[in-house]
Amino acid sequence: MQPWIHLASASAPEGDRLRLSRRGEEFSIRLEGGNELMNSRLGGSEEALATLSLDALPQNAAPRVLIGGLGMGFTLRAAQEVASSQAELVVAEIVPELVSWATDHMAPVFGDCLSDPRVRVEIGDVAGMIRSAQGRFDAIMLDVDNGPDGLTRADNDGLYSVAGLNAARRALSSKGVLAIWSAHPDPAFTRRLEKCGFEATVHSVRASRAKRGSRHTIWIAKAH
Repeated sequence: MQPWIHLASASAPEGDRLRLSRRGEEFSIRLEGGNELMNSRLGGSEEALATLSLDALPQNAAPRVLIGGLGMGFTLRAAQEVASSQAELVVAEIVPELVSWATDHMAPVFGDCLSDPRVRVEIGDVAGMIRSAQGRFDAIMLDVDNGPDGLTRADNDGLYSVAGLNAARRALSSKGVLAIWSAHPDPAFTRRLEKCGFEATVHSVRASRAKRGSRHTIWIAKAH
């Protein structure tokens, strides 16, 4: 088996170190000395985050979409595949190096998707963008940390709190959709969504495009 080759490192806002590695055509981003956060072979559930949420939207010639977290671009590229030519796809990424890795080390994964005129990448905290928006977005897709149980940033807990969910609801258009990815199911979070005025549907989807192996959870939440 080929060895992992270290390509680059970056610091997350709270000081955690991220390591980008490559083995043949496979890429991995891990916490230094810890968990794997992303792998280029396992994008099935991140792609489903985009397709499920856009399928849930009412017919819209020019949907405005906010994607929280660039990651390895699975959610973005899936949204590009199904969104109209008039769509607006805004990606919020808090670690600038991930954007440069996308066009450098991980160019084989990303291709030219960031040059799409529908796409705008903003460096910053998606929670701040949500708080400052009022009815701006038709869909908000959050693939941040491990889901409602945060992994790398304690601040991300605020996205999934009652206050954070209410902010997301205000940031959505009248029939907008909030979609959230998680590594694990969380019935208490489903109840929290409903408490905040969302009609939530829970989807269990395969992590792998091969439709086998571990499953991840996606909530599709529609504002009442």
